[in-house]
Amino acid sequence: MSDPIQIGDRVQIYLDSKFGEKEGWYEGKVFKIDPYSEHRSFYWVQLSAEAQLILGMRQISVFNLKNIKKVLDI
Repeated sequence: MSDPIQIGDRVQIYLDSKFGEKEGWYEGKVFKIDPYSEHRSFYWVQLSAEAQLILGMRQISVFNLKNIKKVLDI
């Protein structure tokens, strides 16, 4: 299993077709994790400046783990 996502991690989040033409992957940084159940959490992401301009919001919460992934530093 991959490393769990933690506060401070750089991530990409996926916004699906419900977001219309804004569907796609966006970068940001996890600043808060709110547990929902023993196995699930809400991941609060501060969006990058570029993503903020495109989406018109500063932060977003992600619940479904298939819609968030770590950005690996090289």
